[in-house]
Amino acid sequence: MRSLKLSLAGAAAMLCALWAPAQAADCTRIAAVGQMVTHDTAVLFSTNALQNTIASKGLVGQGPVKTTCEDEGATTTCRSSQMACKGGTPKTCLGAWFCF
Repeated sequence: MRSLKLSLAGAAAMLCALWAPAQAADCTRIAAVGQMVTHDTAVLFSTNALQNTIASKGLVGQGPVKTTCEDEGATTTCRSSQMACKGGTPKTCLGAWFCF
């Protein structure tokens, strides 16, 4: 009985070890840029563009969204990125604001 439990535990560990790299290969980092006059609208544009880009590729966002911004005098440019993995259905998007 003890050897059966050990062999099942070993098989489960090997399955998890093989599954993790395969799952990681199905993920990629997606990024989007938003440039506007104010900081808040640049963040809004970049995060919305990121969500729609992920949706249009049929991916599902994983983890936190990372956003960095640079003030360029008259405008602010923000870049948002997130890990995204296979698992969704691709959506049709018209620009960065409208997906259906």
